[in-house]
Amino acid sequence: MIALKIKNIKQFMGKLLASEAFDVFMLEEASISTYNTFIIDGHQNRDFYSTEEWEDKELRPYDFSTWKQVRPICYSLIKGTKTPCAFKFILHLIPEQVHNILEKGDTDVTFEQLKALVFTIKYDGTSLTLITGTAFHSFVMDKSVDGLWDDAVRKFLYKCEIEYEEL
Repeated sequence: MIALKIKNIKQFMGKLLASEAFDVFMLEEASISTYNTFIIDGHQNRDFYSTEEWEDKELRPYDFSTWKQVRPICYSLIKGTKTPCAFKFILHLIPEQVHNILEKGDTDVTFEQLKALVFTIKYDGTSLTLITGTAFHSFVMDKSVDGLWDDAVRKFLYKCEIEYEEL
């Protein structure tokens, strides 16, 4: 787990909300505080879908909504002349990309053991931090996936030209 302070918040927000840069993620949860506090639960709602739709992996490949699906909603809640009071986004890397990280890394941890590669974006009104995390289905002694994920996030930010400092 690492904590990164984003140096240029406006640039980061442009990449997050107005580009496809983060579209390889799914949204677990969003909380946006402006004139109200808006909470978005990224879990897909079973009651919304027919049985056929729910089981159709092309229509609904993940348990969470993709960032691409909810990005316009979050953007509409944040845009405007006033800066939000605060926000928090919890994003999960899509499973296909998780496979890539595990395959390229030196780890004995399997995809089946890993529940999620996550990062949390927090804005408190003055600073923006990104915190990485890994989740497993059960306890795992091997912490190599933590380092692989931390490195992947650093590379992702570098590729997106997002400057940060480690806290």
